[in-house]
Amino acid sequence: MILSIESSCDDSSIAITKIENNELIFHKKISQEKKHACYGGVVPELASRLHAIDLPNILEDTKPYLDELKAVAVTNQPGLSVTLLEGIAMAKTIAVSKNIPLLPIHHLKGHIYSLFIGEKQILPLLVLLISGGHTQIIRVEGLEKMTILATSIDDSVGESFDKTAKMMGLAYPGGPLIEQLALKGDENAFDFPVPLRNSKLIAFSLSGLKNAVRLAIESLGGADEMSEQNQCDISASFQKAIRLHLIQKSKKIFEKEKIKDFAIVGGASANLYIRGAYEELCKQYGKTLHTAPLEFCSDNAAMIGRYAVEAYKEELFIDPYEIDVVRTKKQQAGMLL
Repeated sequence: MILSIESSCDDSSIAITKIENNELIFHKKISQEKKHACYGGVVPELASRLHAIDLPNILEDTKPYLDELKAVAVTNQPGLSVTLLEGIAMAKTIAVSKNIPLLPIHHLKGHIYSLFIGEKQILPLLVLLISGGHTQIIRVEGLEKMTILATSIDDSVGESFDKTAKMMGLAYPGGPLIEQLALKGDENAFDFPVPLRNSKLIAFSLSGLKNAVRLAIESLGGADEMSEQNQCDISASFQKAIRLHLIQKSKKIFEKEKIKDFAIVGGASANLYIRGAYEELCKQYGKTLHTAPLEFCSDNAAMIGRYAVEAYKEELFIDPYEIDVVRTKKQQAGMLL
């Protein structure tokens, strides 16, 4: 079995995965959302202190499996340095004390393997990764052979949802709230611009859309003066613009790429409105859509463990005394290569 640890942001999570058949034996996650909500976003130092409390508590529950471990895996990039270090410290301790190999795991590759928890991997694969920090389309041909075909030049999808919610005076995290409000809104109430609509650039950009939302909120007198229906209409119109932007750029890639399997992963992939749009797009282009179970869309150790099984087979180990948070500009930006 492999014990995996995830602490890249505000979720403390540990999982145990069976190497032989990819079975998820144990998984537990403690979310810090309520602790950060009053600040309107994640406070790194607070997150780090909470990881220092929560990770050891979760580890206590894994005691029945510790003697069967063949390796330990931990997220070491990208993410918040002070929170990554908490998971790394625990992983190093386990690896050294039990004399087992240590596997450093890229957080975004973990999201891709959230598709295969308890299952065999499907390759090659096209993947749309939409999360709080990243918006990318990736061609996945192998464990270490991944090519970014399109990425965001500014804000990510998840970040845009959270910031739009914050501008309307809503709680954190804002993504689920926007999705719920949009169900009661008119998506044609506000004519928000679709980013890069007339551009041949195959990339994502949401800063202009976010600014258009800000101006619309100000025109209504600000967050304090808005009615609930205003919130619903802005949410629906904003979500529509996001969908059109993602689909427009995805079409350009679908026209070039012959790979038949397509997947959506990452925290924002839990948005059913976006999932529905890609179901239609995949039917149009004859592709098969794959999605991770909703419980594994956000950050979790189960996805880290699933990638770790494949990394273990390839012996992608690191010396426990050499592992650290990866801080290069390219890797901190979430690049896979």
